[in-house]
Order: sequence, then structure tokens, then C-alpha cells
Amino acid sequence: MKGVFVLLGWKKALLAIDSFVESFCLLSMLTMVIIVSVQVVTRKLFNFVFFWSEEVTLLLLAWFAFMGIAIGCRENLHLAMDVIENFSSKKFINILDKFIEAATFIFGVYLIIYGWEFTVLMSESTLPATKLPNSALYVVMPLTGVMTCAYSLLQLMGIDTKRHKNLGGGLE
Repeated sequence: MKGVFVLLGWKKALLAIDSFVESFCLLSMLTMVIIVSVQVVTRKLFNFVFFWSEEVTLLLLAWFAFMGIAIGCRENLHLAMDVIENFSSKKFINILDKFIEAATFIFGVYLIIYGWEFTVLMSESTLPATKLPNSALYVVMPLTGVMTCAYSLLQLMGIDTKRHKNLGGGLE
């Protein structure tokens, strides 16, 4: 019985982290839209822009985009061709799905390894406006890799990682 509670505790903790990441993405996008809107208004009306606005927007865009990759992997929002599925056996489709999940895991490992190397490489320089280390822009790459690996491993084990149903966007 104790093992069940430990497992439920882990699941709860991982779901909390996942919810935090998703909320961070949404907040990043909202903040980015606000900053860009203020930047446009101040430039057009007052011929003035905040010195940090473009740099912060770039940071938020990078973080939003990379975290969005991980969320897309979680929700299985990658490109797919239904034509192949319509003319193939269920066994072939299952094998193809496992191959895609394994390839996604390898992509996650790639992001971890090379994203970390790039983050370390960029840690010695700073961004000109905010004076943040340049690595702040790139540290999201290994984080995305860890998340992508976790989601693809869960999917390889047959665990459904989708948190939002009916997001297919197709003609269903």
C-alpha cells in the first residue's frame, strides 16, 4: 500500500511541474504580447522604446517556443499523415508509432547534450541590454530535452501523456 502512495506522490509532483511549465508558457506568451504592444505604442506615439524590450521579447520567444516543443510532444501534436494510417495495418501503425516515439526520445537527448554544451559556451558573455548571461537564452534547450525525453519514455511505455483532449485541429 505504501508503494501506491509513493507512486501517487510522484505522479502528483510531475503533474505539478508539468502544469507549471504550461502556465509559464502561457504567461511568457502573454508577457511577450504586452511588451511588444507597449513597444509599438511608445515607438509610434512617443518616439521612444524601452532599452530592454527587444531583448526580453527575444528571451520570452525562445523560452515559449522550446517549451512549446515539449508540450507538443506531450500532446502528440507532431505532423502526421493520415493517408498512411488509412492504407496500413494496425500492427504497422503501432510499429511506426514506437519508431516515432523513439526518434522523439533521441531528439530529446540531442537537445540535452548539445543544448547544455551551447548553454555553457554562452555563459561567458552577457546580453547587452539586461546584462543577463547569454546562457539564459539557451538553457531552455536542455530543459526541453529533459521534458521531451520524459514524455517520449512515458509514451513508449504505453502511458497516455495527453492532458488536453480534442486538440487535433483537424476535421474530426
